[in-house]
Amino acid sequence: MFDASDLRKGVCFQYKGAPMIVVDVNFTTPTARGGGTIAKTKMRNLLTGQLLSESLRSGEKYPPVDVERKSASYLYKDSEHFHFMEADTYEQFAMTADDIGPAAVFLSDGLEGIQAMRVDGTLVSVELPDTVVLEVTEADPVMKGATAKAQFKRAVVGDGIEIKVPGYVAVGTMVKVDTRDGHFVERVR
Repeated sequence: MFDASDLRKGVCFQYKGAPMIVVDVNFTTPTARGGGTIAKTKMRNLLTGQLLSESLRSGEKYPPVDVERKSASYLYKDSEHFHFMEADTYEQFAMTADDIGPAAVFLSDGLEGIQAMRVDGTLVSVELPDTVVLEVTEADPVMKGATAKAQFKRAVVGDGIEIKVPGYVAVGTMVKVDTRDGHFVERVR
């Protein structure tokens, strides 16, 4: 059993009869009259993909969910589905953009390091690696002499993802992008 104070990002547990995964959690301790710790959580329903924001009190117990994670890679996209393959069994499976969520824009052919998540043998979700390497396909002109402070410019990477990059990044540059919030991490050489 998980206590509300044990919850961390990526933890899977049962909440109101549904399997949930913690997307984000912050802890607060009210100062009034010995109030217990409160975990303000953002969690995603593994079956429906619905995102919930709940405040859970310390001391409340939640049963764990048996989640099986298998390594997978992304193969290709057809008109409706994204196709993946599990690394150990070579079994292929498909998911829609709604099943994957907003991270679907970061998928590129051959992407590895993906985790296929199954609950009770049923495929419920895929988790992308924290960062992916993408090519800059479009960028504002390089800023010369802008060294007084860090200045960012607009760039387009992958299949139309717009991000902010440092002034020295040009078209054709490979950059590492964070899949959780879409920000520039570093230039890849």
